[in-house]
Amino acid sequence: MLTVNCQSSIKITEEKVFYFDPLKVNEMYDADYIFITHTHWDHFSKEDIVKIKKEDTKIIGPKDIKEEAITLGFLEKNIYIVEPYQELSFESVKIKTVPAYNKEKPFHPKENNWVGYVITINNTIYYITGDTDALKENESIDCDVLFVPIGGTYTMNKKEAAEFTNKLNPKTVIPIHYGLVVGTKEDINWFKLNVNNQIKVKELIVL
Repeated sequence: MLTVNCQSSIKITEEKVFYFDPLKVNEMYDADYIFITHTHWDHFSKEDIVKIKKEDTKIIGPKDIKEEAITLGFLEKNIYIVEPYQELSFESVKIKTVPAYNKEKPFHPKENNWVGYVITINNTIYYITGDTDALKENESIDCDVLFVPIGGTYTMNKKEAAEFTNKLNPKTVIPIHYGLVVGTKEDINWFKLNVNNQIKVKELIVL
């Protein structure tokens, strides 16, 4: 089961429960894994993390989450610090980290080593981009489900996102990162019209 709460707040429920950049979530205390792409407030929301964290929840993210994760009560053994181009596995779940940055804009510098995630769960490959521009080095990523930002300003815009999606050619694309800070209903409508017909567009954020 897939849900997008708002912005880039994604939940994937299979045998385990996976959250990515949880934001404006309900108290569930059900997270087995929490993945953080970077530490901006709308991606590393401490008040939301404590709503879903269990005693044994694992948190995965770039180096600048570590001190806050300890403060939030995560055991050090359950904190996994990552940077681009790493591979991890938890039980049958495989994770690769990929770059996520702005090429010219100042909001997400490459040197911060912030990440996107390519995660394989039950033979389905999900690519969660994080806040990023359309990067050449990510165009060859093979995925079944792509979560891609379309809002512009801080990430790729609707046009760049549609072009990036068409290059990756996933089975399904789920637009994210619009409607809260930047991005409108018109952006999602334009995006849907400009993605190749064989790619299914799933609209999970309700405006």
